[in-house]
Amino acid sequence: MRTGSRSIFWIKSAQAVLLAVAVCFSMGAGNSSERFTDLGHRLMCTCSCAQMLGECNHVGCPESGRMRNELSAAIASGASDKEILASFSAKYGATVLAAPTTKGFDLVAWIAPFAVFAAALLGTILLVRHWSIGRTAAAQEANPAMDALREKIRRETDSGNEGDI
Repeated sequence: MRTGSRSIFWIKSAQAVLLAVAVCFSMGAGNSSERFTDLGHRLMCTCSCAQMLGECNHVGCPESGRMRNELSAAIASGASDKEILASFSAKYGATVLAAPTTKGFDLVAWIAPFAVFAAALLGTILLVRHWSIGRTAAAQEANPAMDALREKIRRETDSGNEGDI
């Protein structure tokens, strides 16, 4: 009976921990200021300052204030994140998005860096293998003149007194 009460204790403890984690993750989920910050970091300011909308500190920026007001209004209207991003993209063009979409030709922007890295890595591996094969082939070739020269150098540089310095 003792093991039964112990297992019930652990089950209840696990349930309490899971409930606490769920509450922590759900807190702030509906908070509009956090949503504004998140969306502000997913949009670019169109004033050509090359900064995120949420971080645009361009003095006298003619665009960021208006765009932030639009973003606040869209959040207050209850639009989803996808709808807000789509409306900004339709109004200002695809360049307003901080990250390219994962559809169509924009997918190349996600794939190209990894493809270039993989190609460079493969090229480096092949080059190193080519160099190492060339060295081992050259080392295996018997060259009597070089062997004689190496032996002469060994004899001339060997002092015979290896213990003395």
